[in-house]
Amino acid sequence: MLTILDRYILKRYLVTFLGMLMLFVPIGIMANLAEKIGKIIDNEAPLSEVIVFYGNFTLVIGNLLLPIFLFLSIIFFTSKLASNTEIVAILSSGVSYWRFLRPYFIGATLVAILIFLMGMFIVPHASIGFNEFEYKYFKKGRQDRVTENIFNQLNETDYIYVSSFDPNRKLGYNFTYEHFDSIGKLDYKISANNIRWVDKDSVYRLTRYEKRIVRGETEYVQTKSRLDTIFSFEIDDLTPVSYIAETKNLFELNDFIDDQRRKGASNINAYVLVKYKRWALPIAAFILTVIAVAVSSVKRRGGMGLNLAFGIGVAFVYIFFDKVFGTLAEQSGFSPLLAVLIPNLLFGAYAVYMLMKAKR
Repeated sequence: MLTILDRYILKRYLVTFLGMLMLFVPIGIMANLAEKIGKIIDNEAPLSEVIVFYGNFTLVIGNLLLPIFLFLSIIFFTSKLASNTEIVAILSSGVSYWRFLRPYFIGATLVAILIFLMGMFIVPHASIGFNEFEYKYFKKGRQDRVTENIFNQLNETDYIYVSSFDPNRKLGYNFTYEHFDSIGKLDYKISANNIRWVDKDSVYRLTRYEKRIVRGETEYVQTKSRLDTIFSFEIDDLTPVSYIAETKNLFELNDFIDDQRRKGASNINAYVLVKYKRWALPIAAFILTVIAVAVSSVKRRGGMGLNLAFGIGVAFVYIFFDKVFGTLAEQSGFSPLLAVLIPNLLFGAYAVYMLMKAKR
């Protein structure tokens, strides 16, 4: 049951948080538009696509920054409470510091649920349009996937290889398909100068096709100048786009990671890191809430300005740690789980220290 105190603080919590979003999200959109307007005009991007892109931009960037917006909004309104001596009055009336924190944790829970639902189910869909627009108009000419020396394990017995892949034409060069039997011996091998997906007929077209069938010590060779056939894999499975993990919801991402791990994908850490970060963001909402309350609930000579300056500094340090450990996980084989845990454990310990200090 919420008391008058709970409703008062919770209302300030949520109203200030929403106000922070309404203030900074449009600023972020305008800043990005000012930076990219030249490329939008030069590439003649349709207005309808630009509008959809900035809708997706709001969801993708906003979700990443929700914990930071929450952190700054708590510092803002709690500093006002402290400067008006309202916190002193609340605690002097017999309310314990832990009881004073209850509406903050209720608010953090609501925001954490919002972050979880957005990160797991809403933002992945927005990421598709966001990244496609980025590579189509802002990163024109850049590759959004690996296109050279692509090796893929389809299952326990089938392997494919192409020396290069053109995703726009859905064309792979120097294609090889190897099938092994249950004891690991080569059963047959298919090779072709190139493999192309033909949308019209929903088939793969192999040029200068050759199939070698191994039966004991004997090999049987079949050749054709061209062969239309089907395979169990999708042409885009040869090399998924670099942002593929960001476009999948919770259940799709789990299945995708399992599939890529089975195939022996070299960049599996990048996909696992995306998964762990989605789980870490809601937890960060609680950690940053505790730090914000501990910092701003004590009346200081510098007032709100000093608290906000401190808060912005902490936010930048948090983002810095997150980026550093994330890059380590993607580039050097560092554990993705540790890359996500270390910043949160460090700031979690700092949150407990600041809370105990503020309580005294």
